[in-house]
Amino acid sequence: MAGGKETPRQKMINLMYLVFISMLAMNMSKEVLTAFGNIKENLETSIEEITTDNNQFLSGLEVKASENPDKFGPLLERAKKVKSVSATYANYLEELKADMTKDVEDPTDYQVMDATDYLDGLFFNGNNVSPQGKEFIAQLENYKSAIVGELPTELSGIKSSIEKRFSQGDENGMVQNRDGQDVFWLNYYYEGYPLISSLTNLTQIVTNIRRTEQDILKGMLQGQLTSEVSMTNYTTLLEQEKSAFYQGEAFSGSIVLGRKDASTKPNKVNLTLDGRPLTEGKDFVIEEGKVRLTVNAGSPGDHEIKGNLIFLQDGQETKVPVQSTFATITKPNAAVISADKMNVVYRGLPNPMTISIPGVADNNVKASANGLSKVSGSKYMLSPTSGREVAITATGKLPDGKSIETTTSFRIKEIPKPQGTVRGESGTLKMPRNNLEISTIGAVLEDFDFDLDIAVSEFKVKIPGQPSVVVRGNKFDASAKAALKRASRGDLIQIFDIKAYITNNRSYNLKTVASVIVELVN
Repeated sequence: MAGGKETPRQKMINLMYLVFISMLAMNMSKEVLTAFGNIKENLETSIEEITTDNNQFLSGLEVKASENPDKFGPLLERAKKVKSVSATYANYLEELKADMTKDVEDPTDYQVMDATDYLDGLFFNGNNVSPQGKEFIAQLENYKSAIVGELPTELSGIKSSIEKRFSQGDENGMVQNRDGQDVFWLNYYYEGYPLISSLTNLTQIVTNIRRTEQDILKGMLQGQLTSEVSMTNYTTLLEQEKSAFYQGEAFSGSIVLGRKDASTKPNKVNLTLDGRPLTEGKDFVIEEGKVRLTVNAGSPGDHEIKGNLIFLQDGQETKVPVQSTFATITKPNAAVISADKMNVVYRGLPNPMTISIPGVADNNVKASANGLSKVSGSKYMLSPTSGREVAITATGKLPDGKSIETTTSFRIKEIPKPQGTVRGESGTLKMPRNNLEISTIGAVLEDFDFDLDIAVSEFKVKIPGQPSVVVRGNKFDASAKAALKRASRGDLIQIFDIKAYITNNRSYNLKTVASVIVELVN
């Protein structure tokens, strides 16, 4: 454009044109630098929001651990390890970012962050990776290895996401550039880039750390855990139709796992009865999570069943010990007193009892105890008052004119701890905001043999970032609904301090009702 044949005027025009193009290029470069800065700010905002959510998930797990330490305590410890590993790596990256900008007067002036010399000098030594560059790679690899090591089996699907988020190219650490050439991963992403570009890249890694942490903590809170179904958490119970048997009568009972599950069956059974090995098919059969015994009750006296139920877990044998006893007795000449619905009696409600003496008419049997009243025939109601035991004495007149007297003691237990419910569901659940607004807060006794009418008179609502709201009654009032409208999708809403009472016995003080956690889905 500035050849020797051109006029001085044309040469000047061409020169001004080149200057104009250069100015456009400089402006475009500044706009790109600013764009990287805006992306970094958006990522930092996202990190703050995710961190808040992660703290909420951990708080929810702490609540569950306080209510059920045996089940959620070990889970909470694993969650804390995940938080610790994530914090260590994130702090390393934040310190690196701080060193990168320590000489920048205005950290928000991204247009001046166009130099490439900081990471070029820190990570590389000529054509080789510097010790600091190797440390940067080691920090990433250590984090990825540590976080994958904390994944329960039920969360193994997250592993692929972790590998993708923290990828270092192929198995040799190489990636292909736009020309199809293999370039070392660290050079490809960090050599020759403007300072603001590298800052944004590191901020993206911190974002990935927090998202990985969120995926794991959320999965843990939802209870998708190996520890809940591990064979080491099981025990065995002897389930039998009655506690004693007549001489010569066939014993009928089953050995079941403490957590019943039709799909859980032992791979091998090694049992003995009074030292005699039992044979499958003859002495017992395996069915739907049970080892059902078919042995003869034997002679009068106590009999002991011992051995192991053997399960295969991850290719290894896990033995669940069995040690139970049952008694065989002759036909009784004394009263038989048993609770119709349970082996103990409960304070705060009428317990139905059957009191009779075999061979003696009901009108010739008399029974007495504190809180005991006769309904009809052999049916009685027992309403325990104070103490830990109640003794029932039954007296009967035999046909030959003689009298017998038997006293039996029952343990008195308190009504168990109720579970809080939202629209009849307990524990941790997901629900749309509108549904939660109109849901009824209740309390139930799960797996309890009595049907008690329990009502709620008060509860508290805790929404993240807001003070707790006290609600009188069993539904959200205006204050609670207003607070709920300010909640965000994914927030964990805690319903706690639920005050409940038995409708026909308000004088009885129920135990503290377990809280409910609701995750908003919109």
